[in-house]
Amino acid sequence: MKELPRARQASLIVKEVDNETLVYDLETDQAHCLNDTAARVWKSCDGKNSIKDIAAQLTSPDQSAVDENVVWLALDQLEKFKLLDESPAKPAMLAGMTRRQMVARLGVAAAALPAIVSLVTPHASAQASPPPIPPGGCCVSPNQCISQTCQQEPPGAPACTVFPLNPQQSGKFCQ
Repeated sequence: MKELPRARQASLIVKEVDNETLVYDLETDQAHCLNDTAARVWKSCDGKNSIKDIAAQLTSPDQSAVDENVVWLALDQLEKFKLLDESPAKPAMLAGMTRRQMVARLGVAAAALPAIVSLVTPHASAQASPPPIPPGGCCVSPNQCISQTCQQEPPGAPACTVFPLNPQQSGKFCQ
């Protein structure tokens, strides 16, 4: 039976930058940066190429053949970040193998191994207005308000000045 992985295409924004591929997942609000090796494996996952075919496509004319385990490592990472629609069953020998173990086992430079760096991007709502100020409240910063009022502070306490937070409210900033 042939192993025919298929890359996910839906709800993704893909951009090529230098030798890397940036993939933004609209469903999970995650951004993934695929190095050249991981990107080439992902682009080869068309549901028609076997693991052996993908390894052959990674081999450049001036290099020795790329080991199929490099492809398996890339597929493992692509699956982890939900960038595959179909993923073949992994060989038992690769279960739990780390990148470092792969380098030691294959004897290849770490730069030749697939790498995916991922980060979660904040939702647009995270950029919303600061929290409402409690009635008569005092703020210690534009985003951190306390419920004490400046008028009730003891004599000699820092004075509070009014500053605008947004058009609907203003706050008091303790100096």
